[in-house]
Amino acid sequence: MSFVEYGDTIKDGDTAIVFLGHESMFPVKVQHGTVTQTKYGVIRHSTDLIGKKYGSKVTCSKGGWVFILHPTPELWTMNLPHRTQILYSTDISLITMMLELKPGSIVCESGTGSGSLSHALIRTVAPTGHLYTVEFHQQRAEKAREEFREHGVEHLVTVTNQDVCKNGFGVSNVADAVFLDIPSPWDAIGHAKSALKAEGGRICSFSPCIEQVQRTCLAMEEYGFTEINTLEILLRVYNVRTISLQIPDLGKAAEDNSSTGFDSSDPSHQGSPCANLQQGTVQFKSGVPLREVVGHTGYLTFATKS
Repeated sequence: MSFVEYGDTIKDGDTAIVFLGHESMFPVKVQHGTVTQTKYGVIRHSTDLIGKKYGSKVTCSKGGWVFILHPTPELWTMNLPHRTQILYSTDISLITMMLELKPGSIVCESGTGSGSLSHALIRTVAPTGHLYTVEFHQQRAEKAREEFREHGVEHLVTVTNQDVCKNGFGVSNVADAVFLDIPSPWDAIGHAKSALKAEGGRICSFSPCIEQVQRTCLAMEEYGFTEINTLEILLRVYNVRTISLQIPDLGKAAEDNSSTGFDSSDPSHQGSPCANLQQGTVQFKSGVPLREVVGHTGYLTFATKS
């Protein structure tokens, strides 16, 4: 099993996603002789999972059922164990686009954190690219290495435990892009410039506070970066539904019908606009934003090495 290569069959040692519903899912490590408890009953790995196809509908001991999904970076983001605050798919999608990442790209990242963005970056640059990720916290770095190994992507990523503001990324003039998610990104801009290729490399800094953005932009300008832009992305969900409204009777319906030669008794005219007038209602699609909207996550500052 690998997060960057789809496998048809569930195998011993795989990480799978148990899908109970869109608002209820969790990861599980598949092992012989192990059972997993759900609200629908027990899932026995040896008989219910191993050897079955990903996407299979599995019946639990109480008669309820779940789906077993192949892991993806998006599903992992929704279900990973949180060691830090993480980036979600809305921000991640903008980052991968604005950094112009593609298979074969070399990317430097700091810090690794819970590995949400890391998995998405690895999938984007695979199979010939590489991610160099730096994490200041030793335990988090070790846990990230363990997860990358379990997820079959360890050959695509190098995890380093050090302070990127003091020691940099450990590479020079090779990266196509650099991503910073640290408390003081302005202190790492110089090391980011050294890691980027000679010309045209892209950099992105994620910061929750506008004061951090101001200092980072000043540092980018000082080190000669161009095309400096700060963006914020917010997800707004709309509830689309069909609404029926009555057409007001202004006393002209009969006159309009006679002038157009409309015959309400003719079946061929039942779907015409005049038929709607005769019925007294009109239908149209309406999009209404939900009252609860996901708020501010952070500012994304992008720039280009010139």
